[in-house]
This record gives sequence, C-alpha cells and structure tokens, in this order.
Amino acid sequence: MSHPVTDDKKRLRDDALARRDGLDPQYRVEASLRIAEVGAAMDCDPGDIVSGFWPMRSEVDARPLMYALRERGARLCLPAILDKETIVFRELVRGAEMVDMGFGTVGPGEEAAVLDPTIMLVPLAAFDGEGQRIGYGGGYYDRAIARLHARGLHPRLLGIAFDCQEVAHVPVEAHDIPLPGLLTETGLRRFGAKG
Repeated sequence: MSHPVTDDKKRLRDDALARRDGLDPQYRVEASLRIAEVGAAMDCDPGDIVSGFWPMRSEVDARPLMYALRERGARLCLPAILDKETIVFRELVRGAEMVDMGFGTVGPGEEAAVLDPTIMLVPLAAFDGEGQRIGYGGGYYDRAIARLHARGLHPRLLGIAFDCQEVAHVPVEAHDIPLPGLLTETGLRRFGAKG
C-alpha cells in the first residue's frame, strides 16, 4: 500500500537526482571544489570530529572539503553500514584500507575506531528552502542523528548538495530531522536554529 508522503518524496527524490545526474561531470568537479573552498572557512576547531561521505554516482565530492578540515586539525570519519537500520562513523586515517560499504561507496574497515561526530556533512537527494531534506530513502542518517541526540550529543549538521537539487517543498514526517545549514556551489545557506 502506498503512502502519499512517501510517494511524494520518491517523486521529488527521483526528479532531483535526475537533475543532478544531468550535470556535466566537469561542472560537478568544479562545483565540489567551490563547495570545499566555502566550507573550509567554517568554524572547525582542532580535535573536532567531522563525518563526511565518499561520493557515489553523481554526488558532490566532499573529499576536498574533508581534507581541508583535516588540515585544520579535524579528525575525519565516514559512515559504515552495520545492518538495514544502522550506520556508525568509523575513523578515516591516511593509508587505511577502504572496504565496500554497499550503495556504491567505500569506508574504513571494522578495525577503524568508531567516533561520535561533532560536525556532520550530510549527503542528500533533495532539499528545500526551510532546511528539510530528502535522503536516499533508507533513513540511516535520521536514525543516526536521533541516536546521538538520545545520548545528549548534538553535532552540527551541514547538508552538502548541488543547487539543482533544491525543490519547492519537502513533505515532512515525524522522524525527519531538518538541517540548520546547507552548502552548495553558490555558498552557505542557513535555515535558523534547527537540528
């Protein structure tokens, strides 16, 4: 049985991803570098733990931003899928072996330390002008953020996307966690005191 909000999100996700897929590959590279330049100026203290993500398909390549933050003293981590419900964030260190994480992405293996991010670079399929996001449909990030909140941890959330992924309105469900900020190739957008 279909659910109207779920169906709307799927349609919005599919449309936004089609626009993203349609971007020229060279544009995606240049836009990812612009995102890194702007993002590298954000507040990040030595010792902050930044969760990033390895790009899959036509996603923004967050690696230049992650590496710029590491140069400022941040520790890096990447999501690791444990099961159909759970991701954890494993430390990314130079020279570490990367393993298949499914969904066309890679991450550090089981021997890597599991960290609690203080800053989360959040991938997404679509977003709106209120900071609502549509992920890829698995709910991994919403659950991971909720688990951190339940432990009294409140990482700064920063969505990462291309401008073409913006939609007029994202339908909201109870489990959805809005973003206080989002970084695109045209700059940083703030959405108020959320998340």
